[in-house]
Amino acid sequence: MFLPNLLKGQVAIVTGGGTGLGLAIAKRLGELGARIVIGSRNSENIEKGSAELRHAGLDPLAVQVDVRNPEQVDEMIQRTIRHFGRIDILVNNAAGNFVVKAEELSPNGWNAVIGIVLNGSFYCSRAVGQHMIARGGGGAIVSILANYVWTGSAGTVHSAAAKAGVMSMTQTLAVEWARHQIRVNAVAPGPIVSPGAAKQLWRTPEDVQRITDMVPLKRWGKPEEIADAVAYLVAPGAGFITGEILTVDGGSWLGRGTFGFI
Repeated sequence: MFLPNLLKGQVAIVTGGGTGLGLAIAKRLGELGARIVIGSRNSENIEKGSAELRHAGLDPLAVQVDVRNPEQVDEMIQRTIRHFGRIDILVNNAAGNFVVKAEELSPNGWNAVIGIVLNGSFYCSRAVGQHMIARGGGGAIVSILANYVWTGSAGTVHSAAAKAGVMSMTQTLAVEWARHQIRVNAVAPGPIVSPGAAKQLWRTPEDVQRITDMVPLKRWGKPEEIADAVAYLVAPGAGFITGEILTVDGGSWLGRGTFGFI
């Protein structure tokens, strides 16, 4: 699908890169020649993710970081620059989510998700953006959203609000940083096969079937398909794309019509 060494010589940071979508994205960018940094607040995830990437022939820099803490984010950026000399790509993938009725969501639960998704994406984008602007030569930032940023989704008011904020941030930074040749885009996945998310969002076979029935393609996406979408957006072939939200959801957000007889 992609030319070998498409990203050779580039350095990519993937937050939440130790598991799930983040790990799949880190692996794909590494396979395309990028040097990889994975960040996670969970030391066990960092160790397991690093081992899997090394097994795939990559040599990642692993950084334990809580993206809600701007000082830790700045340290991750400095460690990356000391280790690799530069940063060309940032993937804001770190997230938190759980299903809860809005009236039962605690302030702590709200702040936890907003802190990781919205604040964390800004802290990372700001720190990487400062480096890219100072260095010159541009770069690419991609944030992972969800296909309900336009529609909302019952039970995820914290996540929907946070990701909608990241979507607006994406479009704003795309305009503001275009003069620095920094492209800022996002990917909005639908239901993706992911063991980690399954524990929080879909716990029964009935939940899985109900969600599958809402997807016009009648299947769930694969982490590798999201990784490919990210790889496209950071690659030179997407050099005239910025401020775009690429939806990868099998058409599920479109299939919300009144009539269900087809």
